Amino acid sequence: MEPKLQWRFHLGEAEEAWYQGYDDGAWRAVTLPHDWAVEAEFSQEYSSGTGYLPAGVGWYRGRFTLTGAQTTQAAHLTFEGVYNNAQVWINSNYLGKRPYGYSSFTYEISDYLKAGENVIAVKVSHLHDADSRWYTGSGVYRPVRLTVGDRPFFLKDGRGVFCRTVAADAESATLAVDFALSGAGTAQFALSDGGVLLAQARTDGQDGTLRLTVPVPKLWSPAQPHLYTLHCAAFDPNGRQTDSLRIPVGIRTFRFDADTGFYLNGTPMKLRGVCVHHDAGALGAAFFESVWERRLQTLRACGCNAIRTSHNPPAPQLLDLCDRLGFLVMDEAFDEWEGCKNKWWHGHNVYPPKHYGYYEDFPQWHEADLAAMVLRDRNHPSVILWSIGNEIDYPNDPYVHHAFEIATGNNDANKPEQERRFDRNKPDAKRLTAVGKELAAIIKKHDATRPVTAALAFPEMSEQIGLTDALDVVGYNYKETLYEAHRAAHPARVILGSENGHTAEQWHAVRDRADISAQFLWTGIDYLGECSGWPWRASGAGILDLAGFPKARYYHRKALWSDTLTAALASEPAGTRWQERAQWNHAPGAAVNAIVYTNAETVELFLNGVSLGKKTLTDADGCCVKWPLAFEAGALHAVCRRGEETVAATLSTAGVPSKLTLAQVETQARDLIQIEALLTDACGVPAAEERDVRFSVEGGALRGIENGRLNDLTPYSAAHRQTLCGRLIAFVLPDPNAETIKITAEAEGLPPAVMMINRSDHSIT
Repeated sequence: MEPKLQWRFHLGEAEEAWYQGYDDGAWRAVTLPHDWAVEAEFSQEYSSGTGYLPAGVGWYRGRFTLTGAQTTQAAHLTFEGVYNNAQVWINSNYLGKRPYGYSSFTYEISDYLKAGENVIAVKVSHLHDADSRWYTGSGVYRPVRLTVGDRPFFLKDGRGVFCRTVAADAESATLAVDFALSGAGTAQFALSDGGVLLAQARTDGQDGTLRLTVPVPKLWSPAQPHLYTLHCAAFDPNGRQTDSLRIPVGIRTFRFDADTGFYLNGTPMKLRGVCVHHDAGALGAAFFESVWERRLQTLRACGCNAIRTSHNPPAPQLLDLCDRLGFLVMDEAFDEWEGCKNKWWHGHNVYPPKHYGYYEDFPQWHEADLAAMVLRDRNHPSVILWSIGNEIDYPNDPYVHHAFEIATGNNDANKPEQERRFDRNKPDAKRLTAVGKELAAIIKKHDATRPVTAALAFPEMSEQIGLTDALDVVGYNYKETLYEAHRAAHPARVILGSENGHTAEQWHAVRDRADISAQFLWTGIDYLGECSGWPWRASGAGILDLAGFPKARYYHRKALWSDTLTAALASEPAGTRWQERAQWNHAPGAAVNAIVYTNAETVELFLNGVSLGKKTLTDADGCCVKWPLAFEAGALHAVCRRGEETVAATLSTAGVPSKLTLAQVETQARDLIQIEALLTDACGVPAAEERDVRFSVEGGALRGIENGRLNDLTPYSAAHRQTLCGRLIAFVLPDPNAETIKITAEAEGLPPAVMMINRSDHSIT
């Protein structure tokens, strides 16, 4: 059993807080994971790149109690993610520092423990708010684990057990299990399915490899993400069990073919992927499994089957979800290597930039950080690609190559001339090849079962310097126009779209070519930071908004990616771009476009029962057809047909809000309660008029409210927020000592909405 940790937090410097006897009684009690940046107010003095929220220095102190017997056992302290420059002490003993804010790391603390109270101190030095191109968060924003047990134990940080599929088909599967113990002993492994034992093996020694044979395996896939359980047990020389692990196992094979694309379990498959950053709007970088479960379930419903963890190692719990829900993953390590990228702090691409970032620590820490990612994540069946970097090869940012004196896409007249032309005083891009080969070798040392890739901004430059030769799979960012020529010039090269736009044409470049296996949209979800400038706090590139609600373009993607007949309606003011909404509310007579997203063959549109005509969709329409109209209130109705199938969609003009309703989001994970609030008119139509909604919670704590509006600068610490399209979501952390949780929401002029939830199972009473 893991000892219970109780944490306190102090924002600011506390030079003596490393000392065990330090008085932290005035510090605030917090529950991890915790991101202190979202507790502050937005301010223009901070960086636009990281969402106008602060950096700084913060301290955490955690207490736990041990018995005398436990102090003789092996104890390990694991941090899943601390942003950044984490320094750790235990009982006044300094353990070390980890600069990279996305790495998981473990300390063995056995020699420093005592019976009774023990104290962990963590100093977080996030010194520059402009040290990234997106929102990072600040603090201990992922879980912390303390384990105490006997020896020998399986080595930590993923070094102890590595289970991989050697071969698998419908008849049988062979698994190889590599293991490493902390000392001499016996290792035993048993594979079960729903409690039924299927295979087992046992051997003596400190390390080695065992094989398990599974008859008639249930192969893991996005359609059927079946997981077995590998029970791992360690025994001392006297036969006493000293350690145990339970590892979910997905049995699957995969390969990339240069000519015919990606195969999973011998079947060709297109990767319909999205890129995601790690924040969750109002929650900042703090990871809650239930929030990401909801997000992934929504993405899956539109046909998405792959995730790229842009541009850093994710929370391991995200990969647990991908295993369980059936997503294939490109696991990415870095956004910059030795050269520092431009960090925008007055708006995206607004000069001059600042130059802080991980590049300062890369020379010393890259091997440890890359190995940590691979070792931690290699047991996940969802992971099929290791990415060593994102857009490392962007010309002049900072690397240069003589063949790209004026680089395509980098000759923006709004940029200073020195940023647009070859500058021999900047680092030579050939250096990237040496680093790329080193990173690939580090990965292969720890896992030779998965290919190495990188998301390249300029593959046309990277192939000239030899960087593409260091990769098993070459990722092309927004370079669909190069596919044909590069495949002809390099017939053995495996190519995929590692970052792509939202147009139908960009999807067709994958759909229509057997040799191009993947598209990863930028992005699946809106994210904090990388914004255009004040007062925008976030990027709106996603098909889901910051609150996790589908945007209109989500339904376009569903029509492009889904085999099932689907249809959805939206509208937009005429002459606008990216302003489509699933609403039919505009000024009387205003020029608007009615939009139908569908993979049907024909569409007929009706306004207030009157047909506006029928249109036949062609491939060139890209599952989207528009009708220019003068707005008229009422009901917009589309009937979409494909062969003998018919599906319909309706949008109605919303009246004045008359009701506020609350609905709990159902998820398997229960670390956080999610409450969707919706304003409707008298007919139940979601309201177009926005209202401020205020929440109060008994038996728990309000962790944040999100509406998805990119320029809403209401502090995340506030107990109220305005709706967007009539809705928002509230996040509530249950009090473990409360039997019930009461959530009350109030909007001006409307009756309050009240929800009572049983803490034990989150059911509504």
